[in-house]
This record gives sequence, structure tokens and C-alpha cells, in this order.
Amino acid sequence: MDLSSIPPSPMKGIVNIVVEIPAGSRNKYEYCSEAGIMALDRVLHSSVRYPFDYGFIPNTLADDGAPLDAMVIMDEPTFAGCLIKARPIGVLDMHDCGAYDGKLLCVPMANPRQANIVSINQIAPNQLEDVAEFFRTSKGLDGRTVQIDGWRDFDVVENLLKSCMPLKKKNFKVLKKSNISKLN
Repeated sequence: MDLSSIPPSPMKGIVNIVVEIPAGSRNKYEYCSEAGIMALDRVLHSSVRYPFDYGFIPNTLADDGAPLDAMVIMDEPTFAGCLIKARPIGVLDMHDCGAYDGKLLCVPMANPRQANIVSINQIAPNQLEDVAEFFRTSKGLDGRTVQIDGWRDFDVVENLLKSCMPLKKKNFKVLKKSNISKLN
């Protein structure tokens, strides 16, 4: 599965997301670009499960050295490797071990029932807190310090995307080489 030709954002206000982990899963998969496959990274320690389909925006590089993370609100889980065109509606600002590790929250373009969702403010606060608590708990069990800084609306997404795209061209070789160790 070669993702090099998939644009991060095929048009303004839309992103491509490659799902790594389906909603409800305790298995954490990661994309290995050298082999072009999804690989099992680990199984979460506790009964916590991914609240939404979770993946990344291809051909981006975030501050943490990995592609920009994204979650998609789906009625049913998809599968590892599924490509979803989605509309970002907000971002969870968080720091993982001191480094910024924001997560986009998106809705799929292919679901007409979510066509009217354009803002994080349209999502129930308890559902947003469930997502934040998932990251606090799952990362805390791994012994990592996570700081949740809250949710921001869709208006910040475009600048976040832009900040992750120029780095990709400069550091892509480094990113690809770092994934080789996952296969050994």
C-alpha cells in the first residue's frame, strides 16, 4: 500500500485519512511505509478501546515526527488501511511527554447523516470528554505523561494542516527509515 501519491487535502476543508485502528479496538496498528503494510504495534493494557476510527493524514509530518493524527466519527468501524475522505470539525490539543500531539476530529464525507456537522460544538460534550479520557488513560498506563489542553473548533485546522505539510518533504526519508525497526 503506497501512500505517496495520496494528497493530505484533496480540496479545501477536506482531508484524506488512512485508518490505522478501527473504533472499539484494543489493538494498536501502525503503518510501516517501507513495507507498505499495517503492523500490530501493541495491545492496549486495559479495557480502554479506541472511541473512533483512528489514523493519520498521509504525506504530513507533525511536531512529534509522525504524520498528523486524525479520528473519524463513524456509525460503524471500518478497517486498518481504509482511506476516508473527511471534513475536519476540530482538534484535540494535547501534549504527549511534553511534545505537541494534536488530534483532528473529523466526519466522513460519505455519510449523508453527518453532512450538517461542521463544528466541534455540534458534538456532545460528554462524547468529547470520553475521547480526552481515552488518551489520558491509555497513555498513562504506558507510563507516559499526557496533558489535555482542550478542544478547538474547525477554524484552526487549516493552519495546523499547513504547518504539517512543508516538513513532510524535508523529513520524509527519516520517517520512512524509522518504520523499518517495526518489522525486525
